[in-house]
Amino acid sequence: MPKIELLTEINAPIEKVFDLARSIDLHMESTKQTGEKAIAGKTSGLIELGETVTWRAKHFGIWQTLTSKITAFDRPNYFVDEMVQGAFKSFRHAHHFSRIDNQTLMKDVFVFESPLGVLGRLFNWLVLTCYMTRLLEERNKVIKEAAEEFA
Repeated sequence: MPKIELLTEINAPIEKVFDLARSIDLHMESTKQTGEKAIAGKTSGLIELGETVTWRAKHFGIWQTLTSKITAFDRPNYFVDEMVQGAFKSFRHAHHFSRIDNQTLMKDVFVFESPLGVLGRLFNWLVLTCYMTRLLEERNKVIKEAAEEFA
């Protein structure tokens, strides 16, 4: 299974960064290039443990829906969202936060599996891993900018 790990240093308090990372509204702002909208479950505000959100977005020219659930939560240290239903065979996105001096280190660990066996693994290798990395990097850039704007 492909695994993407990203580290983002943010000049803002850990609690602020944690809350921005779980903000449905900021998530939609960070994925506006895909037209992503929350259409069911928690559709605005801060998502909490046990809550689900269903997203609708256009990827690779196709409108898709994906439902994820917050399966682990320890504010302000980490939370995990996992796919319940969607185009992936599975995914697990762990968000870790730690204090370093007056900064926050945000670490994403995104592990996913595509359907279709060998064809899915080939698609991961050729396209999907880079595509998902770019999406996560853009999302982290928006979180960083929002957190540092009024820090």
